[in-house]
Parts: sequence; structure tokens; C-alpha cells
Amino acid sequence: MNPDKNELFPVFLKLNQLKVLLVGAGPVGLEKLGAMLANSALASIKIIAIDFLPQVTDMVANHPNVTIEKRAYREEDMIGYDLAIIAVNSRPLSETIYGHAKKAGIIANVADTPDLCDFYLGSIVQKGNLKIAISTNGKSPTMAKRLRQWFNEILPDQMDELLENLYTYRKTIKASFEEKVKHLDELTSSMVKKEKL
Repeated sequence: MNPDKNELFPVFLKLNQLKVLLVGAGPVGLEKLGAMLANSALASIKIIAIDFLPQVTDMVANHPNVTIEKRAYREEDMIGYDLAIIAVNSRPLSETIYGHAKKAGIIANVADTPDLCDFYLGSIVQKGNLKIAISTNGKSPTMAKRLRQWFNEILPDQMDELLENLYTYRKTIKASFEEKVKHLDELTSSMVKKEKL
């Protein structure tokens, strides 16, 4: 096995259909909460922390599916959740909470600790219904951020209009799945510039 090979399998989770446990409400917890809500405003999230940044409580006020409990984390908090985000400023505590998640069969992400992550939260580019997730396999969040900025600049703001038109057109095609794919591939092939040698 090559340890440098990127073994990540990209997926897009429907957070509005999952239950998320966020442990920690400091600067990193705020960042993770903001990222989740920016991508899924209806996400169902419970936040457990002893101390909460005011920005966290302000953000929660606008999202009825997000609840907070101001107290210390307990192992039984993992019960009933689909995934956990751990954003505490302590490696030993992070390891303990991650162990509880594993014991409960829950996938977990320990912020800024790639060796304690079952998944990473990628850098996201969104233009309407188009969403691109960027990951550097935990190697450089800064590079992921720069790529996100680059994609945001080069992708036209009308991308969502194009997607809607393609979706509407796709529904009108009366053919097999394979024929639809072939037809739409031909229709969109001009989007890819072919360089001549």
C-alpha cells in the first residue's frame, strides 16, 4: 500500500437528513458550524461545549434545527448520531471523543488532526446547483482555499442558469439512458477546450 496515494472517496452528504454532533464551540467549532450551515441551512446539528463563542450562539439563533447544550461532553452523547465533528483544543480529549465515536459506529472528523479523521471537510465552490468539493488529503488546507478562490473566479455566475436549462432539456429527451448521456455529452462538448499540439 502506498501511504502517499490519496484513498479518499468523495461524497456529498445530505446533512438535512442526518444527525450531526459538534463537540466544541470555539473558533474551530464556529468555522465547522459555518461551513455546514452554508452548505445545508436545514442541517440537524447538536452542539455540546462548556463555552460558546457569541458568534456561535448568534448563528444558532437563525437555525431552528441546531441546538446547543452548555456542558461537558459525555460518552452517551454519541448515541443516535450519524456523524461527529470534534473541535476541542485538546489532543487527549479529541482522542477520547474519537474513540467513543468509533465505539458507537459513527464516522468522525477531529479538526486539524488528519490521523483522527474518517472524513475531511473539503473546501467548497458553489455556483447555484453546481457544487465542487476540493481536498488535498489533509496536506494543505491553504492550497484547497486558493483553488476554491480560483474556481470561484473562473466559473461564470450564470452556471446555475446553464444547469437549469440542461436539466429542462434532459427531461424532454425520449431515449434510453445511454442515448441521453451520449446526446448531452455531444451538446456540452464545446465546454471543454481542446488544445492543438
